[in-house]
Parts: sequence; C-alpha cells; structure tokens
Amino acid sequence: MVTVTDDGGSSGALRREFGVLPPGDIRNCIAALADDEDLLTRLFQYRFPNGGGLLGHSFGNLFLTALTGITGDFHQAILTAESVLSVRGKIFPATLTDVRLRGRGVSGRVYEGESAVGLSGEELTGVELDPPAPPAFPQAVAALDKADLILLGPGSLYTSILPNLLIPGIRQAIAKSKAPVVLLLNLMTQPGETDGMMGLDHLQALERHVGTGLIDAVLYNSSPIPEALLAHYAETRSEPVAVERAVFEAHGLATVEVDLLAADGALIRHDSEKLAEAVLEMMRASQNKDRKDFKDRKD
Repeated sequence: MVTVTDDGGSSGALRREFGVLPPGDIRNCIAALADDEDLLTRLFQYRFPNGGGLLGHSFGNLFLTALTGITGDFHQAILTAESVLSVRGKIFPATLTDVRLRGRGVSGRVYEGESAVGLSGEELTGVELDPPAPPAFPQAVAALDKADLILLGPGSLYTSILPNLLIPGIRQAIAKSKAPVVLLLNLMTQPGETDGMMGLDHLQALERHVGTGLIDAVLYNSSPIPEALLAHYAETRSEPVAVERAVFEAHGLATVEVDLLAADGALIRHDSEKLAEAVLEMMRASQNKDRKDFKDRKD
C-alpha cells in the first residue's frame, strides 16, 4: 500500500503537467516486486540523463502516466504494469484523491508538500493531508480486511508511513483488522526528517497522529552495524535508530529482535530475505491467536 503525496522530481513534474497521481513510489514498488527479466526492471527504473523535456524523468513514471491517459484510470495503469513486469503480489494506492502533505515544525514553520516536509531539518509537531479526509481506495481497504499481518515500514516516517495512516478509511480498516499490526523500525535516522529520533520517538510520533492501540508489535534489527559504515553515515547526520526493548514492552507491545542487516558492505540496508523470513515467522506465530494474544509475545 503506497502513499500518493509525492510532489518532487519526475513525479512532481508529471503531477503538475498531466494531473496524474504521482507515479514514482508506485514505480519503485513495481520494480521491487517484479519477477521478470532484469532488463525489463532496469528499463522501468531508467532515468533519462538529458533530452530537454525528458531530463530527469524515469521511463517507469512516463509509462504509468501514459497508461493512465490510455485507460483513464490510475489503478488500471498499475494493474497493466504489474502484468508486464510479472509482479508478485498487489500494489494499491492508499487513495485515488489528489492529496498534498503539510507539516508543522516546532519552530511554528509550515512546510507545504512532501518534499519540503522531508527536508524540514527540524522536529515536526505534526503532519496533515490536504484535503484532510480523502476517501480510501476501496481495494486497499479490502486487502487490509483480508490481511494475515500488517507491516508498517520500513520507510520514511512522515512522508511514507504516516500519510497512509492519515486517511480515515485506511486507519479504521487497520484498527478493525484481526491481523497483528507490526511497526518495522528503520535501521538509521533520515537526515532532515527524523534527525535524532530513536525507536520510541518513532512510535510516539505515530501515536500522536493516530492514537494508541493501533500497533501490536515492533520488529527491529539485532545485528551490530560496522563502525566504518556508521562513520560514513555520520557525515550526513544519520545514526542508528536505537531501541530500548523494556520501554516498548512497558507500552504493551510485543518486541521481535532479529538479524535484519544486509551484508553488502557498502550501504546500511535491510536484507530482503532475512526480513521476509522474520515476517513469515511472525505470521506463523500469529495463527490461531487474536491481536491481544500476539501482544503478549516476546522474542
């Protein structure tokens, strides 16, 4: 399930020029879930390095924009792209409404648009949508109703995760779901957006916007990050998202601590296979249990 508040780069330009929903985040999800040949995936992610009006646009964004024009429907464009790239799974926009993101900093400054929010560089007291209560995409709500487990993250806290939860229909569907809701903590803070925010800060930011009781468990990495990588990331003011397990458990949340770190040696990233196994294990543990029983689980 993907937010549609992006207003920067290629997505922002296409949004302004053609009146389409921003395709960039959807494109990234399609490419990540594609099971087709590597060439097609690279083509979908290809960004034009020059060419006047093409400069900075990705082929996938243009492809989705063209499909939206042909079909007249953004979701149909996604379905067609999923078919072309043999995508595993389903990708849903959280809403089909043209929504904008607005943030407010502790300084009192207002940040208009997702790009400005992500680069605010100060602690945010809150974010909101404009219009404030867009209708949820019905198929996204139906997917939540059928879910075995709902995973929040990984991703940008204020510009990727919260915009979905600010949609009343999405938030209500998650609250009513019988599936456990798991907050997957990021490995590192995001410069300009979550500077200095540790694990509990992420949880509290979510609770300020959507209330308590929505999240049942926290999943986070247990593996130490190499010092050389930490030093490199520190140059951009990015630091590990520290977790105090006892604090989360005091909030009534289950905690799942497991090695999720990719061992590629160059970047600090989640390992997709480790993460998938952790999620599947949580799903197996949640079978034949209600959400309250799952909260009592400690790993």
